[in-house]
Amino acid sequence: MTSIPEVATAMQGVLNDLARQAGQQSGFVQRQSKLGGAEWAQTLVFGFLANPQATLEELAQTAAAVGVRISPQGLQERFGPAAAECLRQVLVQAVQIGLRAEAQVLLPLWRHFQGVYVQDSSTISLPAALAEVWPGCGGGHSPQDGRAALKVQVQWELQAGQLTALQLQPGRAQDRTAGPQLETLPAGALCLADLGYFSLDRLGTQSARQIYWLTRVQACTHVMDAAGQNWSLPEWLRRQASFPVDQPVRLGVQHQLPCRLLARRVSPAVATARRRRLRAEARRRGQTVSADRLALADWEVLATNVPAEWLSLAQAWELARVRWQIELLFKLWKSHGQVDESRSDKPWRILCEVYAKLLGQLIQHWLLVLTCWVYPDRSLTKAAQTIRKQAFHLASVLGDRPGLHAALALLQRCLACGARLNKRKAAPSTYQRLLACPLAQPLA
Repeated sequence: MTSIPEVATAMQGVLNDLARQAGQQSGFVQRQSKLGGAEWAQTLVFGFLANPQATLEELAQTAAAVGVRISPQGLQERFGPAAAECLRQVLVQAVQIGLRAEAQVLLPLWRHFQGVYVQDSSTISLPAALAEVWPGCGGGHSPQDGRAALKVQVQWELQAGQLTALQLQPGRAQDRTAGPQLETLPAGALCLADLGYFSLDRLGTQSARQIYWLTRVQACTHVMDAAGQNWSLPEWLRRQASFPVDQPVRLGVQHQLPCRLLARRVSPAVATARRRRLRAEARRRGQTVSADRLALADWEVLATNVPAEWLSLAQAWELARVRWQIELLFKLWKSHGQVDESRSDKPWRILCEVYAKLLGQLIQHWLLVLTCWVYPDRSLTKAAQTIRKQAFHLASVLGDRPGLHAALALLQRCLACGARLNKRKAAPSTYQRLLACPLAQPLA
Protein backbone atom coordinates (compact mmCIF):
# COMPACT_ATOMS: atom_id res chain seq x y z
CA MET A 1 0.00 0.00 0.00
CA THR A 2 0.97 3.67 -0.23
CA SER A 3 3.31 4.21 2.72
CA ILE A 4 2.82 6.48 5.70
CA PRO A 5 5.92 8.56 4.79
CA GLU A 6 4.51 9.15 1.26
CA VAL A 7 1.16 10.39 2.56
CA ALA A 8 2.85 12.52 5.24
CA THR A 9 5.11 14.08 2.62
CA ALA A 10 2.16 14.82 0.35
CA MET A 11 0.09 16.40 3.14
CA GLN A 12 2.95 18.56 4.37
CA GLY A 13 4.01 19.51 0.86
CA VAL A 14 0.50 20.65 -0.10
CA LEU A 15 -0.64 22.32 3.11
CA ASN A 16 2.73 23.85 4.00
CA ASP A 17 4.93 24.55 0.95
CA LEU A 18 2.36 24.82 -1.86
CA ALA A 19 -0.11 26.73 0.29
CA ARG A 20 2.59 29.17 1.42
CA GLN A 21 3.52 29.87 -2.21
CA ALA A 22 -0.12 30.20 -3.23
CA GLY A 23 -0.66 32.75 -0.47
CA GLN A 24 2.00 34.96 -2.02
CA GLN A 25 1.08 34.40 -5.68
CA SER A 26 -2.65 34.99 -5.15
CA GLY A 27 -2.18 38.22 -3.25
CA PHE A 28 -3.75 36.76 -0.11
CA VAL A 29 -0.54 37.62 1.80
CA GLN A 30 0.62 41.17 1.00
CA ARG A 31 2.69 41.80 4.12
CA GLN A 32 4.06 39.86 7.05
CA SER A 33 1.06 38.16 8.64
CA LYS A 34 0.47 35.50 11.23
CA LEU A 35 -2.17 34.02 8.89
CA GLY A 36 -0.25 33.06 5.76
CA GLY A 37 -1.34 30.85 2.90
CA ALA A 38 -0.33 27.68 4.76
CA GLU A 39 -2.20 28.56 7.95
CA TRP A 40 -5.24 29.69 5.95
CA ALA A 41 -5.41 26.43 3.99
CA GLN A 42 -4.84 24.26 7.06
CA THR A 43 -7.48 26.09 9.09
CA LEU A 44 -10.21 25.69 6.50
CA VAL A 45 -9.28 22.22 5.25
CA PHE A 46 -9.09 20.58 8.68
CA GLY A 47 -11.83 22.72 10.17
CA PHE A 48 -14.37 21.72 7.52
CA LEU A 49 -13.07 18.14 7.38
CA ALA A 50 -13.86 17.81 11.09
CA ASN A 51 -17.22 19.60 10.77
CA PRO A 52 -18.53 20.59 7.31
CA GLN A 53 -20.82 23.17 9.00
CA ALA A 54 -18.08 24.63 11.21
CA THR A 55 -18.79 28.06 12.68
CA LEU A 56 -16.26 30.89 12.68
CA GLU A 57 -15.59 30.11 16.34
CA GLU A 58 -14.78 26.48 15.48
CA LEU A 59 -12.54 27.58 12.63
CA ALA A 60 -10.74 29.94 15.02
CA GLN A 61 -10.10 26.93 17.29
CA THR A 62 -8.69 25.01 14.33
CA ALA A 63 -6.44 27.98 13.56
CA ALA A 64 -5.17 27.78 17.14
CA ALA A 65 -4.41 24.07 16.61
CA VAL A 66 -2.16 24.96 13.66
CA GLY A 67 -0.42 27.70 15.64
CA VAL A 68 -2.35 30.91 14.88
CA ARG A 69 -4.33 32.98 17.38
CA ILE A 70 -7.06 34.84 15.48
CA SER A 71 -10.57 35.91 16.38
CA PRO A 72 -13.68 34.70 14.56
CA GLN A 73 -14.18 38.25 13.26
CA GLY A 74 -10.59 38.30 12.04
CA LEU A 75 -11.22 35.13 10.06
CA GLN A 76 -14.43 36.53 8.61
CA GLU A 77 -12.54 39.56 7.26
CA ARG A 78 -10.11 37.34 5.35
CA PHE A 79 -12.72 35.76 3.07
CA GLY A 80 -12.43 37.43 -0.32
CA PRO A 81 -11.29 36.96 -3.95
CA ALA A 82 -7.60 36.58 -3.03
CA ALA A 83 -8.42 34.04 -0.28
CA ALA A 84 -10.46 31.98 -2.74
CA GLU A 85 -7.74 32.17 -5.38
CA CYS A 86 -5.16 30.97 -2.84
CA LEU A 87 -7.22 27.88 -2.09
CA ARG A 88 -7.96 27.25 -5.77
CA GLN A 89 -4.25 27.25 -6.58
CA VAL A 90 -3.53 24.80 -3.76
CA LEU A 91 -6.32 22.48 -4.96
CA VAL A 92 -5.16 22.52 -8.59
CA GLN A 93 -1.58 21.68 -7.59
CA ALA A 94 -2.60 19.03 -5.05
CA VAL A 95 -4.47 17.11 -7.76
CA GLN A 96 -1.15 16.56 -9.53
CA ILE A 97 0.06 14.40 -6.64
CA GLY A 98 -1.17 10.95 -7.63
CA LEU A 99 -1.17 8.70 -4.59
CA ARG A 100 -2.14 5.13 -5.38
CA ALA A 101 -2.26 1.87 -3.45
CA GLU A 102 0.57 -0.54 -4.27
CA ALA A 103 -1.53 -3.56 -3.29
CA GLN A 104 -4.21 -3.31 -5.95
CA VAL A 105 -7.69 -4.81 -5.77
CA LEU A 106 -7.49 -7.44 -8.50
CA LEU A 107 -11.02 -8.74 -8.91
CA PRO A 108 -11.22 -11.61 -11.42
CA LEU A 109 -13.57 -9.77 -13.77
CA TRP A 110 -11.07 -7.02 -14.54
CA ARG A 111 -7.88 -9.11 -14.54
CA HIS A 112 -7.19 -8.38 -18.23
CA PHE A 113 -7.10 -4.59 -17.87
CA GLN A 114 -4.28 -2.21 -16.98
CA GLY A 115 -6.51 -0.20 -14.71
CA VAL A 116 -10.28 0.31 -14.50
CA TYR A 117 -11.14 4.01 -14.86
CA VAL A 118 -14.52 5.58 -14.11
CA GLN A 119 -15.25 9.23 -14.81
CA ASP A 120 -18.14 11.59 -14.30
CA SER A 121 -18.89 15.13 -13.18
CA SER A 122 -20.85 16.78 -10.39
CA THR A 123 -22.15 20.34 -10.31
CA ILE A 124 -22.09 22.70 -7.33
CA SER A 125 -24.48 25.67 -7.40
CA LEU A 126 -23.00 29.02 -6.40
CA PRO A 127 -24.41 32.48 -5.57
CA ALA A 128 -25.32 34.51 -8.66
CA ALA A 129 -22.69 37.09 -7.68
CA LEU A 130 -20.01 34.55 -8.70
CA ALA A 131 -21.33 34.17 -12.26
CA GLU A 132 -18.29 35.92 -13.73
CA VAL A 133 -15.98 33.47 -11.96
CA TRP A 134 -17.94 30.26 -12.64
CA PRO A 135 -20.81 30.87 -15.10
CA GLY A 136 -23.73 28.47 -14.88
CA CYS A 137 -26.45 27.65 -17.37
CA GLY A 138 -28.92 30.27 -16.13
CA GLY A 139 -32.65 29.89 -15.91
CA GLY A 140 -32.39 27.31 -13.15
CA HIS A 141 -34.97 26.57 -10.48
CA SER A 142 -32.58 26.58 -7.51
CA PRO A 143 -32.39 29.48 -5.04
CA GLN A 144 -29.18 30.53 -6.83
CA ASP A 145 -31.09 30.79 -10.13
CA GLY A 146 -28.49 28.67 -11.94
CA ARG A 147 -26.48 31.69 -13.08
CA ALA A 148 -23.31 30.54 -11.30
CA ALA A 149 -22.13 26.97 -10.89
CA LEU A 150 -18.92 24.98 -10.67
CA LYS A 151 -18.59 21.61 -12.40
CA VAL A 152 -16.09 19.13 -10.94
CA GLN A 153 -14.79 16.55 -13.41
CA VAL A 154 -13.32 13.45 -11.74
CA GLN A 155 -11.53 10.42 -13.10
CA TRP A 156 -10.89 7.56 -10.68
CA GLU A 157 -8.86 4.37 -11.14
CA LEU A 158 -10.49 1.65 -9.07
CA GLN A 159 -7.78 -1.00 -8.89
CA ALA A 160 -5.30 1.24 -7.04
CA GLY A 161 -7.76 3.88 -5.85
CA GLN A 162 -5.97 6.85 -7.43
CA LEU A 163 -7.87 10.01 -8.34
CA THR A 164 -6.14 10.48 -11.69
CA ALA A 165 -7.92 13.74 -12.54
CA LEU A 166 -9.95 16.40 -10.75
CA GLN A 167 -10.73 19.29 -13.06
CA LEU A 168 -12.77 22.43 -12.37
CA GLN A 169 -15.05 23.76 -15.14
CA PRO A 170 -17.81 26.36 -15.46
CA GLY A 171 -21.18 24.83 -14.67
CA ARG A 172 -22.38 25.48 -18.22
CA ALA A 173 -19.61 23.33 -19.77
CA GLN A 174 -20.56 20.04 -21.39
CA ASP A 175 -18.92 16.84 -20.20
CA ARG A 176 -17.57 16.17 -23.69
CA THR A 177 -15.49 19.36 -23.41
CA ALA A 178 -13.49 18.04 -20.45
CA GLY A 179 -9.76 18.64 -20.90
CA PRO A 180 -7.14 16.20 -22.20
CA GLN A 181 -6.20 15.24 -18.64
CA LEU A 182 -9.25 12.97 -18.61
CA GLU A 183 -8.22 11.35 -21.90
CA THR A 184 -4.71 10.29 -20.85
CA LEU A 185 -5.12 6.59 -20.11
CA PRO A 186 -2.55 3.80 -20.48
CA ALA A 187 -2.84 1.18 -23.19
CA GLY A 188 -4.83 -1.79 -21.92
CA ALA A 189 -6.95 0.35 -19.55
CA LEU A 190 -10.73 0.04 -19.37
CA CYS A 191 -12.78 3.25 -19.34
CA LEU A 192 -16.35 3.41 -17.96
CA ALA A 193 -18.02 6.76 -18.54
CA ASP A 194 -21.51 8.21 -18.41
CA LEU A 195 -23.60 8.78 -21.54
CA GLY A 196 -22.73 12.49 -21.38
CA TYR A 197 -19.21 11.62 -22.56
CA PHE A 198 -20.42 9.49 -25.49
CA SER A 199 -18.57 10.51 -28.65
CA LEU A 200 -17.63 8.29 -31.57
CA ASP A 201 -14.54 10.44 -32.12
CA ARG A 202 -13.46 9.86 -28.54
CA LEU A 203 -14.17 6.12 -28.64
CA GLY A 204 -12.33 5.78 -31.93
CA THR A 205 -9.29 7.56 -30.51
CA GLN A 206 -9.30 5.28 -27.48
CA SER A 207 -9.53 2.17 -29.66
CA ALA A 208 -6.57 3.40 -31.72
CA ARG A 209 -4.58 3.78 -28.48
CA GLN A 210 -5.53 0.23 -27.40
CA ILE A 211 -7.76 1.53 -24.61
CA TYR A 212 -10.89 -0.51 -23.89
CA TRP A 213 -14.31 0.98 -23.26
CA LEU A 214 -17.79 -0.08 -22.20
CA THR A 215 -20.51 2.51 -22.63
CA ARG A 216 -24.20 3.16 -23.11
CA VAL A 217 -25.20 4.37 -26.59
CA GLN A 218 -26.89 7.59 -27.70
CA ALA A 219 -30.36 7.03 -29.19
CA CYS A 220 -29.46 8.85 -32.43
CA THR A 221 -26.51 6.55 -33.18
CA HIS A 222 -26.64 4.66 -36.49
CA VAL A 223 -25.69 0.98 -36.71
CA MET A 224 -24.14 -0.79 -39.68
CA ASP A 225 -24.70 -4.56 -39.65
CA ALA A 226 -22.45 -7.32 -41.01
CA ALA A 227 -24.12 -7.04 -44.45
CA GLY A 228 -23.27 -3.32 -44.66
CA GLN A 229 -26.88 -2.19 -44.13
CA ASN A 230 -27.30 1.06 -42.18
CA TRP A 231 -30.05 1.26 -39.51
CA SER A 232 -31.18 3.57 -36.76
CA LEU A 233 -30.47 1.98 -33.38
CA PRO A 234 -34.16 1.31 -32.49
CA GLU A 235 -34.84 -0.18 -35.93
CA TRP A 236 -31.77 -2.42 -35.69
CA LEU A 237 -32.96 -3.69 -32.30
CA ARG A 238 -36.45 -4.42 -33.62
CA ARG A 239 -34.97 -6.59 -36.37
CA GLN A 240 -33.03 -8.88 -34.03
CA ALA A 241 -34.33 -12.44 -34.03
CA SER A 242 -33.30 -13.46 -30.51
CA PHE A 243 -32.51 -11.81 -27.19
CA PRO A 244 -30.33 -10.86 -25.44
CA VAL A 245 -28.18 -9.49 -28.27
CA ASP A 246 -24.40 -9.66 -28.69
CA GLN A 247 -23.47 -8.76 -32.25
CA PRO A 248 -20.43 -7.27 -34.02
CA VAL A 249 -21.43 -3.99 -35.70
CA ARG A 250 -20.05 -0.64 -36.81
CA LEU A 251 -21.33 2.56 -35.22
CA GLY A 252 -21.89 5.80 -37.11
CA VAL A 253 -22.55 6.58 -40.75
CA GLN A 254 -19.14 8.22 -41.19
CA HIS A 255 -17.12 6.72 -38.35
CA GLN A 256 -18.04 3.05 -38.83
CA LEU A 257 -16.47 2.27 -35.48
CA PRO A 258 -16.14 -1.52 -34.99
CA CYS A 259 -17.46 -2.84 -31.68
CA ARG A 260 -19.81 -5.31 -30.02
CA LEU A 261 -23.36 -4.13 -29.47
CA LEU A 262 -25.06 -5.70 -26.44
CA ALA A 263 -28.76 -5.35 -25.71
CA ARG A 264 -31.49 -6.84 -23.57
CA ARG A 265 -35.12 -5.96 -22.98
CA VAL A 266 -36.39 -4.48 -19.74
CA SER A 267 -39.75 -5.25 -18.17
CA PRO A 268 -42.85 -3.32 -19.36
CA ALA A 269 -43.08 -1.64 -15.96
CA VAL A 270 -39.50 -0.37 -16.18
CA ALA A 271 -40.03 0.85 -19.76
CA THR A 272 -43.20 2.71 -18.76
CA ALA A 273 -41.44 4.38 -15.84
CA ARG A 274 -38.58 5.44 -18.11
CA ARG A 275 -40.92 7.03 -20.64
CA ARG A 276 -42.72 8.86 -17.85
CA ARG A 277 -39.40 10.33 -16.63
CA LEU A 278 -38.35 11.27 -20.17
CA ARG A 279 -41.60 13.15 -20.81
CA ALA A 280 -41.49 14.88 -17.42
CA GLU A 281 -37.92 16.06 -17.99
CA ALA A 282 -38.81 17.26 -21.49
CA ARG A 283 -41.77 19.26 -20.13
CA ARG A 284 -39.51 20.82 -17.52
CA ARG A 285 -37.11 21.95 -20.26
CA GLY A 286 -39.86 22.99 -22.66
CA GLN A 287 -38.84 20.32 -25.17
CA THR A 288 -40.24 17.16 -26.74
CA VAL A 289 -38.85 13.64 -26.51
CA SER A 290 -37.62 12.08 -29.75
CA ALA A 291 -39.28 8.91 -31.00
CA ASP A 292 -35.92 7.11 -30.86
CA ARG A 293 -35.46 7.88 -27.16
CA LEU A 294 -38.97 6.68 -26.37
CA ALA A 295 -38.37 3.47 -28.35
CA LEU A 296 -35.08 2.79 -26.54
CA ALA A 297 -36.89 2.88 -23.18
CA ASP A 298 -37.63 -0.81 -23.84
CA TRP A 299 -33.94 -1.67 -23.89
CA GLU A 300 -30.65 -1.67 -22.05
CA VAL A 301 -27.95 -1.14 -24.67
CA LEU A 302 -24.16 -1.23 -24.29
CA ALA A 303 -21.31 -0.97 -26.76
CA THR A 304 -17.77 -2.20 -26.14
CA ASN A 305 -14.51 -2.99 -27.87
CA VAL A 306 -13.57 -5.61 -25.24
CA PRO A 307 -13.32 -9.04 -26.93
CA ALA A 308 -15.94 -11.64 -26.07
CA GLU A 309 -13.33 -14.06 -24.72
CA TRP A 310 -12.49 -11.47 -22.05
CA LEU A 311 -15.99 -10.26 -21.31
CA SER A 312 -19.14 -12.29 -21.78
CA LEU A 313 -22.58 -10.82 -22.26
CA ALA A 314 -23.55 -11.48 -18.63
CA GLN A 315 -20.25 -10.09 -17.33
CA ALA A 316 -20.70 -6.88 -19.31
CA TRP A 317 -23.86 -5.98 -17.37
CA GLU A 318 -22.08 -6.56 -14.06
CA LEU A 319 -19.05 -4.54 -15.14
CA ALA A 320 -21.24 -1.66 -16.34
CA ARG A 321 -22.56 -1.34 -12.76
CA VAL A 322 -19.05 -0.44 -11.60
CA ARG A 323 -19.46 3.05 -13.09
CA TRP A 324 -21.86 3.85 -10.25
CA GLN A 325 -18.95 3.78 -7.80
CA ILE A 326 -18.11 7.32 -8.81
CA GLU A 327 -21.68 8.35 -7.99
CA LEU A 328 -21.08 6.96 -4.51
CA LEU A 329 -17.88 9.00 -4.31
CA PHE A 330 -19.81 12.18 -5.17
CA LYS A 331 -22.44 11.21 -2.61
CA LEU A 332 -19.68 10.87 0.00
CA TRP A 333 -18.33 14.32 -0.90
CA LYS A 334 -21.74 15.99 -0.90
CA SER A 335 -23.68 14.15 1.81
CA HIS A 336 -20.82 13.75 4.29
CA GLY A 337 -18.27 16.34 3.15
CA GLN A 338 -21.05 18.83 2.26
CA VAL A 339 -18.91 20.43 -0.45
CA ASP A 340 -22.05 22.03 -1.89
CA GLU A 341 -23.40 23.49 1.38
CA SER A 342 -22.55 26.48 3.54
CA ARG A 343 -24.01 28.14 6.62
CA SER A 344 -23.04 31.51 5.10
CA ASP A 345 -24.74 33.65 2.42
CA LYS A 346 -21.58 35.60 1.56
CA PRO A 347 -20.40 34.65 -1.97
CA TRP A 348 -16.63 34.69 -1.41
CA ARG A 349 -16.86 32.80 1.85
CA ILE A 350 -18.97 30.17 0.06
CA LEU A 351 -16.41 29.83 -2.74
CA CYS A 352 -13.59 29.53 -0.20
CA GLU A 353 -15.55 26.76 1.50
CA VAL A 354 -16.06 24.90 -1.77
CA TYR A 355 -12.34 24.93 -2.59
CA ALA A 356 -11.31 24.04 0.98
CA LYS A 357 -13.82 21.21 1.23
CA LEU A 358 -12.78 19.76 -2.12
CA LEU A 359 -9.16 19.90 -0.99
CA GLY A 360 -10.19 18.20 2.26
CA GLN A 361 -11.95 15.45 0.34
CA LEU A 362 -8.84 14.94 -1.80
CA ILE A 363 -6.66 14.57 1.30
CA GLN A 364 -9.28 12.29 2.84
CA HIS A 365 -9.05 10.14 -0.30
CA TRP A 366 -5.29 9.86 0.15
CA LEU A 367 -5.94 8.59 3.66
CA LEU A 368 -8.48 6.05 2.35
CA VAL A 369 -5.92 4.76 -0.16
CA LEU A 370 -3.37 4.47 2.65
CA THR A 371 -5.55 2.76 5.20
CA CYS A 372 -8.22 0.54 3.63
CA TRP A 373 -7.97 0.33 -0.16
CA VAL A 374 -6.59 -3.20 -0.06
CA TYR A 375 -9.95 -4.46 1.25
CA PRO A 376 -12.51 -4.95 -1.55
CA ASP A 377 -15.36 -4.77 1.01
CA ARG A 378 -14.24 -1.39 2.35
CA SER A 379 -16.90 1.15 3.30
CA LEU A 380 -15.75 4.61 2.28
CA THR A 381 -18.53 6.17 4.36
CA LYS A 382 -17.50 4.40 7.56
CA ALA A 383 -13.83 5.13 6.91
CA ALA A 384 -14.57 8.82 6.27
CA GLN A 385 -16.43 9.06 9.57
CA THR A 386 -13.33 7.78 11.38
CA ILE A 387 -11.08 10.22 9.50
CA ARG A 388 -13.38 13.09 10.45
CA LYS A 389 -12.93 12.25 14.13
CA GLN A 390 -9.13 12.47 13.71
CA ALA A 391 -9.09 15.69 11.63
CA PHE A 392 -8.41 18.04 14.55
CA HIS A 393 -5.54 15.84 15.73
CA LEU A 394 -4.07 15.70 12.22
CA ALA A 395 -4.16 19.51 12.10
CA SER A 396 -2.27 19.77 15.38
CA VAL A 397 0.57 17.41 14.33
CA LEU A 398 0.92 18.43 10.66
CA GLY A 399 4.14 20.33 11.37
CA ASP A 400 5.58 17.53 13.52
CA ARG A 401 6.87 14.79 11.22
CA PRO A 402 7.11 12.01 13.87
CA GLY A 403 3.76 13.04 15.33
CA LEU A 404 2.11 12.98 11.90
CA HIS A 405 3.55 9.51 11.20
CA ALA A 406 2.17 8.28 14.51
CA ALA A 407 -1.28 9.77 13.80
CA LEU A 408 -1.40 8.14 10.36
CA ALA A 409 -0.29 4.80 11.79
CA LEU A 410 -3.08 5.00 14.40
CA LEU A 411 -5.61 5.79 11.69
CA GLN A 412 -4.36 2.85 9.64
CA ARG A 413 -4.75 0.46 12.61
CA CYS A 414 -8.26 1.73 13.35
CA LEU A 415 -9.50 1.28 9.78
CA ALA A 416 -7.90 -2.16 9.49
CA CYS A 417 -10.25 -3.30 12.26
CA GLY A 418 -13.46 -1.94 10.80
CA ALA A 419 -14.95 0.24 8.07
CA ARG A 420 -16.33 -2.73 6.13
CA LEU A 421 -19.51 -3.18 4.15
CA ASN A 422 -22.08 -5.54 5.60
CA LYS A 423 -22.85 -8.47 3.30
CA ARG A 424 -26.33 -8.28 1.83
CA LYS A 425 -28.42 -11.17 0.55
CA ALA A 426 -31.36 -9.28 -0.92
CA ALA A 427 -29.36 -6.57 -2.71
CA PRO A 428 -25.69 -7.61 -2.96
CA SER A 429 -23.16 -4.79 -3.11
CA THR A 430 -21.00 -4.24 -6.19
CA TYR A 431 -18.00 -6.04 -4.76
CA GLN A 432 -20.16 -9.07 -3.88
CA ARG A 433 -21.58 -9.20 -7.41
CA LEU A 434 -18.13 -8.88 -9.00
CA LEU A 435 -16.69 -11.65 -6.84
CA ALA A 436 -19.64 -13.90 -7.61
CA CYS A 437 -19.60 -13.26 -11.38
CA PRO A 438 -18.29 -16.39 -13.21
CA LEU A 439 -15.30 -16.00 -15.51
CA ALA A 440 -15.64 -16.42 -19.25
CA GLN A 441 -12.24 -18.13 -19.33
CA PRO A 442 -10.39 -19.77 -16.41
CA LEU A 443 -7.33 -17.98 -15.08
CA ALA A 444 -4.11 -19.28 -16.64
